[in-house]
Amino acid sequence: EIKGATRVEYRADKAGIVHMSIGKVSFTDGQLLENFKAGLGALIKAKPATAKGKYVRSITVSATMGPGIAVDANTASKLAA
Repeated sequence: EIKGATRVEYRADKAGIVHMSIGKVSFTDGQLLENFKAGLGALIKAKPATAKGKYVRSITVSATMGPGIAVDANTASKLAA
C-alpha cells in the first residue's frame, strides 16, 4: 500500500522520533517488508539538505502495544535505497 501511494504518512515528535505504520496483522511478511522499505526510503528522501551526519540512528519495529524489536539502521538504510 505504501509503495503504490502518492504520499507516505508519518509523524515526528520533538525528540526526532518518527512514528509510521507499515501494515496490519493480516499482511504477509513480504508485504510488511515491502512497506517498510518504501516507508524508510520516503523518509530518507525527505532528509533536509542542511541535515549533517547520520540521519537514521536507530530503528525499532513494534506492534501498537507490543515490545519493540531493534533493527540494524545501516542494513535497513541500504535495503531501502
